[in-house]
Formats: sequence, C-alpha cells, structure tokens
Amino acid sequence: MIFDTSIWVGLASGQISSQAVLKNAGDEQVFISAISLGELSFGVESCSDPATRMLRIRSLRSLQQRPVLDVTSLTASAFGILAAFMKQSGRSPRTRVNDLWIAAQAMENDYALLTANLKDFEGLPGLRVSCP
Repeated sequence: MIFDTSIWVGLASGQISSQAVLKNAGDEQVFISAISLGELSFGVESCSDPATRMLRIRSLRSLQQRPVLDVTSLTASAFGILAAFMKQSGRSPRTRVNDLWIAAQAMENDYALLTANLKDFEGLPGLRVSCP
C-alpha cells in the first residue's frame, strides 16, 4: 500500500488517527513515494517558524527510513495515461500533478492508495483508493 502525502501530514499533525490508518493498511507493507518526500521537503524548506521547521525535519527524517517507491519509466507511462484521462474527462491534470505521479506509482506496482483527499483521485481508472 502507498500512502498519499496527505496521510503522512495528517499523522504528523495528529489530524488523522494512527489506528484508522493501521486498520486500512492491514497486513500490507506500507510505502512512501519519492514524490511525497519531495512535497514534505518543500514543507520543511518553506517553513519560516523555527519550531515548526524542526518538527517537520524530524518527521521527514523518520519517513526517509521507510521503504521508498522511486519513479521509473513505467511510472512515467502510467502518469501519461492518467493525465490524458483527466484532460479527456474535462479536468485539468496540472493542478494535481504530484497526485497523478503517486497514483501512477500505485498502479504500476498494483498497490492500493490511502489518502485523506479522495476527491483528488476520484474516477482514475484502475486505481484502488481509500480514505481512513
């Protein structure tokens, strides 16, 4: 199972219950996307409050120890299919680029995707998505 960035942020902030996440993950191995690591790194680098920045750094360092899914040429193909699907269905893929990359990784590896933002992944063909 791959967790969307929203899950990692929600767990770190206490907005998402770890029990709810564990219930959804079950016995599946949990991965973090290299895309999520980039988004979380941006959150660290763009934070001006020193205390918050330190908390984010600690959280990011912890997450960097998890199994990471890298972007491959197969991920890129799946991304292209998903972005074209969104455009053909009248939705702009530009506003959800990182979500599409994460969805592409889930599809490439036949993993379910756990997110706090179901609407971001709504209607993507072949994607198994759930929310805690």
